[in-house]
Amino acid sequence: MEAACARAADIGVPSVAFTEHADHTAWHVGTGEGLPDDWTRHGVVNGSLVPPPFNAEGYLESIERCRAQFPGLRILTGVELGEPHWHRAVVDDLLATGAFTRVLASVHSAAVDTGFVDVGVRFDRLSPHEVYAEYLTEVEHLVTTYDDFEVLAHIDYPLRTWPVSTPLDLGPLEDQLRHVLGLLRDGGKVLEINTRVPLPPTILRWWHDTGGQAVSFASDAHRPELVARGFAAAVALAGATGFRPAADPLDFWVRA
Repeated sequence: MEAACARAADIGVPSVAFTEHADHTAWHVGTGEGLPDDWTRHGVVNGSLVPPPFNAEGYLESIERCRAQFPGLRILTGVELGEPHWHRAVVDDLLATGAFTRVLASVHSAAVDTGFVDVGVRFDRLSPHEVYAEYLTEVEHLVTTYDDFEVLAHIDYPLRTWPVSTPLDLGPLEDQLRHVLGLLRDGGKVLEINTRVPLPPTILRWWHDTGGQAVSFASDAHRPELVARGFAAAVALAGATGFRPAADPLDFWVRA
């Protein structure tokens, strides 16, 4: 975290929010063979990859240490709740601490016969558009059954593993995407522009057309050198689509 703050200070980013993952969905991975080391360092138990417990105390201590070292950088607390509508009790306990300024909600998982898997695994069994449609259905369940979040993270999550052999055409998904975006609008939520992969301009345009009020920017920087990656392009896209900085330059961008 200190290295991420140093990177932000070096490139002139005035504020960062460490939206630490709070995941509780175990993924069925079989033996775990072939998975990245950072996924399996906590061990595979009975064929499942179980997320480690969220260390809120250690996280908050790290935030305060960073604030002391970088007094010129605005450092916000935050949490990204993975499938919070599936884990309401433990998530409610976490949020009851009142420790988090930014609360994100996200979907990373898909249900299969053996339990749950990362959405990307579904490309082995379904067509790309079927995978995205299935994902959006679960996002709809999240948005309609869980309200204790401010920002929806990476609505384009399936695009991270979209097969390169299949051209990206969002036309078949337009109605479903617009429906989910409308639900977000009705809930007063913020749409995240996540630069892990470039957000298709079409999705942002539909968000604006639907009446979405605000966007946030996230580089999904799991490594310090990735802080603010792609932000120049993301900011340009948001401005061209009809969003502008809020009165507080460190807040979300809002409809122009």
